[in-house]
Amino acid sequence: MTPTAFTWPYWPVFAAVIIWAYLPEFKIVRVARKAVTRGGSVDAGSFQVIIYAGGVASAIAVAMGWMPFLHMSGAVRPIAFAFGVVAIAMGSLLRRHCFRLLGASFTGDVRAAPDQRIITTGAYRLLRHPSYTAGMLMNIGFGLTLGNWASLALLALAAFGVYRYRIGVEEREADLDARLARIVDAFLSLVTAEVARHRP
Repeated sequence: MTPTAFTWPYWPVFAAVIIWAYLPEFKIVRVARKAVTRGGSVDAGSFQVIIYAGGVASAIAVAMGWMPFLHMSGAVRPIAFAFGVVAIAMGSLLRRHCFRLLGASFTGDVRAAPDQRIITTGAYRLLRHPSYTAGMLMNIGFGLTLGNWASLALLALAAFGVYRYRIGVEEREADLDARLARIVDAFLSLVTAEVARHRP
């Protein structure tokens, strides 16, 4: 059975939404690919995990969508497709919102600048990782458009797994930065105390 996203009248809608949703992502991927190949990256391979594991999961999910097992019933497929398209669009809108809020700080790889500010407005006021939530939403939406329960489950699990890995890398980097800042502060306090103690 052909996946819903590749049948008439659904495929033109699917193609338009996918192109619209993923076009902005290509620029981020291109820049991140250059950044992770330079020395000193703290990304720990999370960029490659997202790109390659996500790509393989998507290819397998599409292939599974052609297999007759675990297909959604005929009545459910159009509804799932509609929800899937909405999820892809909502996820993309949320990602674009994150692009605007973070500006140049939004990157496809893990990196932090010393002057990088912490964003606490917009979606970041409600979610710790809204961009990754949006990525998961887009993957789940893609799974829904295929009209196959196995494809949906695979894409949801893959999205959760790759973004969980990325979040772990970011959290370790943030923890390391916080520990380093505490060490520097303690050192500066010690030096200041010593200078004050030896003043004539």
